[in-house]
Amino acid sequence: MNIVVTGGTGFIGRALRRSLSQHGHRVTVLTRKERVASDLFGTLFAKVEWNGREPGAWEELLEGADAVINMAGAPIADARWTEARKRLLTESRVQLTRRLVDAMSRRSAKPRVLISASGIGYYGPSDDRVLTEAAPHGEGFLVDLCLAWEAEARRAETFGTRVVLLRTGMVLEGDGGALPKMLLPFRLFVGGPILPGTQWVSWIHRDDHIGLIEWALTTPSVSGPLNLVAPEPERMQWFCTTLGQVLRRPCWLPVPETVLSLALGELGTVMTTGQRVTPQKALAGGYVFRYPALEPALRAILKK
Repeated sequence: MNIVVTGGTGFIGRALRRSLSQHGHRVTVLTRKERVASDLFGTLFAKVEWNGREPGAWEELLEGADAVINMAGAPIADARWTEARKRLLTESRVQLTRRLVDAMSRRSAKPRVLISASGIGYYGPSDDRVLTEAAPHGEGFLVDLCLAWEAEARRAETFGTRVVLLRTGMVLEGDGGALPKMLLPFRLFVGGPILPGTQWVSWIHRDDHIGLIEWALTTPSVSGPLNLVAPEPERMQWFCTTLGQVLRRPCWLPVPETVLSLALGELGTVMTTGQRVTPQKALAGGYVFRYPALEPALRAILKK
């Protein structure tokens, strides 16, 4: 396939474009990070500069493209959610997706599929309910962000493009995301869960995250929301206990909710709640998870 990717230089995007190239696809990355894009993969992918705000030569790449994978967006949990940070999170997702879909609409030969990132934040904080793709949305900033983000992507359906919305959980791998931040206190023998500890953690190994994107790419029957989580979510207490066991470190020093709230504000509140999400569509569609359970996933990552 001829595939255009936004966000192809990030934690997930780097591994995604490598996998796509290895499977024989022609990958073009729209990026502002020219040096990062010119890395080990050489001629296996092309890079084109864009800023996500203005029209330009990048729009021509959408003409006749088989697929667009939209992964761009500022990191959600890298900083306290000030009003300025919220604007950045929104602009880097909602406005960017709007301009991308607008550019697609102007092509005479439009992409057949748009795979666009979203998050399980769509569901909002929840209790022990199992949340499938059919579950209603919740309330809060992350919910509003996901709703607006997904709405912009779904506009591509009006001109016949199949749209898949990737509602992603916590992506695990050793070179980015949340896991390296969790590892440090455990390696210093001060690891422990974020209280209350009963909140659910819906996680996924990065290999399965990429596997599900490629499965959605080549499965025409898949459209709409798709939960990118492993089949076995864990409570925070057991997630951290398992991490300690794999590292051979104790799990004994919990992080109080008040500490996170004081340090991170609204973002801290999100970290003390969770969602019990299940990948119903993927399982029903026949996708086979490489890492359905947490302990083998962590061992595969940490043995590297």
